[in-house]
Amino acid sequence: MKNHSILFVLCSLLLLSSCKEWKSVEKKPPEVTISLQSALDSIFHAHPTATGLMVHVEAPDLHISWSGASGIANKTNAVPLSADQPALIASNTKTYTAATLLKLIEQDSIKLGDSIEGLLQESTSKLLADNKYDLQAITIGHLMSHTSGITDYVNEAYMVAIDQDKQHRWTRNEQINLAMMSGGPLGQPGEVFSYADVNFLLLTEIIENQTNKPFYEAIPDLLGFQELGLNDTWFESLQPKPQNTKLLAHQYYSEMGWNSLELDKSFDLYGAGGIAATTKDLASFSQELFNGNIVKNPETLHLIHTKIATADGIDHHYAMGLQDSKINGYQAYGHGGFWGTVVQYFPELNTSISVYVLERDKRMLRKDILETLVAIVGQEQK
Repeated sequence: MKNHSILFVLCSLLLLSSCKEWKSVEKKPPEVTISLQSALDSIFHAHPTATGLMVHVEAPDLHISWSGASGIANKTNAVPLSADQPALIASNTKTYTAATLLKLIEQDSIKLGDSIEGLLQESTSKLLADNKYDLQAITIGHLMSHTSGITDYVNEAYMVAIDQDKQHRWTRNEQINLAMMSGGPLGQPGEVFSYADVNFLLLTEIIENQTNKPFYEAIPDLLGFQELGLNDTWFESLQPKPQNTKLLAHQYYSEMGWNSLELDKSFDLYGAGGIAATTKDLASFSQELFNGNIVKNPETLHLIHTKIATADGIDHHYAMGLQDSKINGYQAYGHGGFWGTVVQYFPELNTSISVYVLERDKRMLRKDILETLVAIVGQEQK
């Protein structure tokens, strides 16, 4: 009997081991990940001046949750790039900010059509009013969709100012002031589309006034970073890097001679940009958002697709902190960022793909990578 018991235990352990191995294979099928990595390597080898490429594919229906990398993390000493290194996601942050406003809408704190009059800091409201902006006419939705008519501060002069003093610590108020100095209204609210970071700086003021918290605390709290396991996501320079997260990858803008780690992060920090994350965390956020695990009321979540028709009649493919596009024939929803980042959710495939190109000058590779990877995922689903 004793020998039979030992044999039973050994068989049980073998069975558990086999099950564990099967589950691992199911979660990340080797043949698919080999194809994905091979495709990424091929693109990098054809464009080595891209410095490094990082991607994550989150396709739960296919049991794929895979990160890949090709290239280096630092030009100085050519350290190989790790797939789980974080980087600055820049304007991808706008979707997080927009989702936070949707959470406040879900909680009945605000509405998309609410006037921004009375929702901003008193000093900011006065500044806008003094510069001929009609706060009663501008709504939260106008800010989220870049149809407020407010002139932005991000222009050639701003880029020169950054270049001349790379360690200058910008403030949100300073940037809003620059926007006011850059010109008056571009048109009536809802009349014109003009992509402007200042819109999202104003939205973070609204978030703070609604939550009585700094926006960089309110956003993770309302979106549930901790509950979602987004442990490698934070507002760089406003929050400490998570303890077990790797060091930031270097991102480059060679045309300007910029290295992301040599610039003060405040030039792009206050809700229009600012988040650092791994490709996995970015794709996971996208997946959770569009599957209703962040904004849980379907009607409220659908508001993110709201578009405001402008006088020119052009579809600018921008909704509420969200861009729409077609990639390889698949409908896609997501956003891009200054440093060469992008994430797209493909509803037909229930898949999110994030891409980081570490050399901004080569950011057009994002399209090639997305097209290549979504083709592999699409073929796998057939």
